[in-house]
Amino acid sequence: MTDHLTPAEPAHEGHHGHRAGRGREPRPTRRTVDLPGVTGVTLAYREYGTPGAPPLVLLHALGERACDWDGVLPELAPHHHVFALDLRGHGDSGWPGAYGVDLMRDDVLGFLDALGLERVDVVGHSMGGVVAYLLAQQHPGRIGRLVLEDVPAPFPRPASRVAAAPAEPVDFDWAVVRAIKAQLDTPDPAWLERMAAVTAPTLVVAGGPTSHVPQDRLAELADRIPDCRVVTVDAGHLVHRSRPAEYVAVVAPFLDPAGRRGEL
Repeated sequence: MTDHLTPAEPAHEGHHGHRAGRGREPRPTRRTVDLPGVTGVTLAYREYGTPGAPPLVLLHALGERACDWDGVLPELAPHHHVFALDLRGHGDSGWPGAYGVDLMRDDVLGFLDALGLERVDVVGHSMGGVVAYLLAQQHPGRIGRLVLEDVPAPFPRPASRVAAAPAEPVDFDWAVVRAIKAQLDTPDPAWLERMAAVTAPTLVVAGGPTSHVPQDRLAELADRIPDCRVVTVDAGHLVHRSRPAEYVAVVAPFLDPAGRRGEL
């Protein structure tokens, strides 16, 4: 499920598995951290890469979890120390009942502080992209590079009914759907007003005409971020899942710390 409430194909095998065909890479290490000052919230995350390399944080969409990135992880950031999070209410992280992208933003900041990560690159898909740009607005000095995958500018949108919780178990708290959808339907006007506060070089990866997200809203988002470009991969909303090779081809050079950043 995405933060626009569109069902998605399963991104992983079983509860923690890699995508089919990717078993040759080392498995990420699963860890948890209790967040200081955030009562009752423990964040689960998957760690991959070389300790001491530039850190990269990956933030998933609504209804997904950290292993959603496994299909692109090794190629996406071969020179990074990667931390893929289960955001609150998802996967093995805490399900405290209180949800919102602002709370998730604060969780990510608490995660950075708990692990001593002063400055990180961040990739966010859909809801995770909203969390990412809120973090970049509030703490611009903590973000080196920012990638926003099919994330529109936060304008109000028509409300629609949230379906009842499914009968079968899911890997997230259904209350997250109601809370996040309400926020995205009627976003805080400050989110849009503060886009100019994002100082990180930013790449917006657009899903193109087959995405259900209005692509002019992605262009609007890019226009409001001072140092931002848009690259379209005609894959629909789930770009990194539907077209992993094309996704990596545009994102990995942007993130490359060896001097090829931004040369697309």
